[in-house]
This record gives sequence, C-alpha cells and structure tokens, in this order.
Amino acid sequence: QHPMLCDGVPHVPPSAATDSDEEDDSDSSTKPIRSEKKKNPVSLFQTGGDPPREKRTKKKTPHKAADSEEETPQKNSNKKGKGKKSKKSKEERAPSPVIEVDNLEEFVLQPAPQGVTIKCRVTRDKKGMDRGLYPTYYLHLDNDKKVFLLAGRKRKKSKTSNYLISIDPTDLSRGGENFIGKLRSNLMGTKFTVFDNGANPDRANADWSNVRQELSAVVYETNVLGFKGPRKMTVIIPGMNADNERVPIRPRNDNDGLLMRWQNKNMDNVIELHNKAPVWNDETQSYVLNFHGRVTHASVKNFQIVHSSDPDYIVMQFGRVADDAFTMDYNYPLCAVQAFAIALSSFDGKLACE
Repeated sequence: QHPMLCDGVPHVPPSAATDSDEEDDSDSSTKPIRSEKKKNPVSLFQTGGDPPREKRTKKKTPHKAADSEEETPQKNSNKKGKGKKSKKSKEERAPSPVIEVDNLEEFVLQPAPQGVTIKCRVTRDKKGMDRGLYPTYYLHLDNDKKVFLLAGRKRKKSKTSNYLISIDPTDLSRGGENFIGKLRSNLMGTKFTVFDNGANPDRANADWSNVRQELSAVVYETNVLGFKGPRKMTVIIPGMNADNERVPIRPRNDNDGLLMRWQNKNMDNVIELHNKAPVWNDETQSYVLNFHGRVTHASVKNFQIVHSSDPDYIVMQFGRVADDAFTMDYNYPLCAVQAFAIALSSFDGKLACE
C-alpha cells in the first residue's frame, strides 16, 4: 500500500515515519561509538561576542555536569531508538521529564533545558464558521497533565499570512495582553518570520529596547515536483551567548532581519538549520524518516530540523498522528514559541497540498 500524495499520484509519496526493527538494530551497533566523539551539541549554537570559552566552562560546569550525566542515556535512547527502549516508548509512550510551567509567558520564550526533549502535541480545530479557512491551533505539553502552552490562529484581512500566537486559548487578539508572538509570511508564502510581542520599529522608544525581536525565520524551497515531494526547509534562528541565552535580534527595518542577514550571508549571531532529508525506501515506495514512534501518519508536513554539523541531534521534529493532531518535540536551543511558529508555517495554504 503506497502512502498517497494529496493529488493521488503515487510516484513520490510524502515522507512517512518508519520504525522498523532492522533500522533500530543497525543503528544501535554503530551509534554509541560515534556519539562519544560528538562534540557537545550546545557548542553548535554558540555565537560570538562572548567572554572567552574557559570562563564559560568554569561557570556552567559545576551544576550542569551532574544533570547532563543523568540525562544523556535517556536522551539517546529516546532519539536514536536503541532496540528495546524505543519499543517500550512506542507502546507506553515514555513520559517526558517533569516540566514545570510556573510562569507560562516565561516558559514559552525560554530555550528548552539542555539534554531535555520537550514533547508537545499540536491540535487543529476547524469547527465553527470560518474555521475551515482559519483554524485555531493549540499547543499542549504531551504529558499526563496536558498543560496548555500556546494557541495560534491566522489573522483575517491580512494581505500575507499572519498568525497570532497567544498564551490564552480564548484570547487571540492582537491588542490583548496574552499576545506573545506572531508569524508573518512573504507575499509568495514561502518565507516566514517569527516575532515576539515587542513593538514595531516605527514605534521604537529612544534606546530601541521595546522593539520586537525576531525569534526565527523559515524558508521553504520548492523541488522539481513543486511542494509535492519532500520539502526543503531552512530555519534561521538567533545564536546563543555564553550564558546560553538567545542573542536578541531587533531589526530596525526590513533590511536587517534574519531573512536579509541570511540572504546576504551575514551570519554573525545567526544559526542556520535544515530539515533532515528523508530517504527513499524501495520497499514502501515512499520517503521515510525515523521518528521513533512519535509520528504515525505519512504526511508532507512531517519534518525533523537539524544542524548540518550534527544531523543526529534533532533540534525539533513535527509530524502527524491523526487527522488534526500532530506531535511537536523540541530541544535546546529552541523555545516553545519558535518551535510552534515553525510548525504553523508548515500548515500554510500555499505550501499545504493535503
């Protein structure tokens, strides 16, 4: 049975999630050796303008060392699917580590803790009058408590796609105090920018401290089949400083944003990520990625985001588990708003063919 494309052409189906045993076993024999040599993924996201390295390790190591030791085995077994472990998580869905969300606004803008995968679920609500065109998307932690994190909805009357992101599921207004960020596309619907809730540069105060930050940008490239085969995504995010905080990027005009910097190859304090290319599988006649039991439905929307220097470290993954339900897992250095906005961009009308 071939996973079908939206237009019913079976020749290049969308990426599917595979979880075959063979794959896992061959993985587990080679992975441990490779991962020992891997440098700490945290260093991939660090960008300049910081105190020297030695200082950083002294400061951070004492309290980090202990907990990263405990985390590592769990993290690997989760990601790399070492035989037995991944079987278990498939049946019982290994719970994610206890994540405390005391202050929602703070939590959703804070990078995921190092060594912890934050597992979430996105649900799409199409009910109601114009929900078919303007569904509301909700993000919850994928744990027993199902803690609500964010809601997003496309704005009407906007020339380009414009999604508002809110920390209140019932208040998706631009003026409300729950507005936490937005996702805006270009006219073509192929490039997106994610902002926090700061002010437009036109309304800057004297020292620009109130101006909105750009949290991320996403670029979709067509391939020979348009958007119907596996998509190519580039994700651009601000780098992290020596204290593992996001470097604030507050463009003063449209020529200074993440997209322009990336296009002009001005990559100071900017990190470029990509989706992991799915592999063609002759047996299933489809493109596949291993989501280790977190994704169950074939979809062109399924993706994993990685840094080209360490394609085994999944910065974020997103995929379908039911008609209107998706899992979204993210790791350091992303925060919930960045990951949710990147996921929302993949639903956008011009890209979607399902």
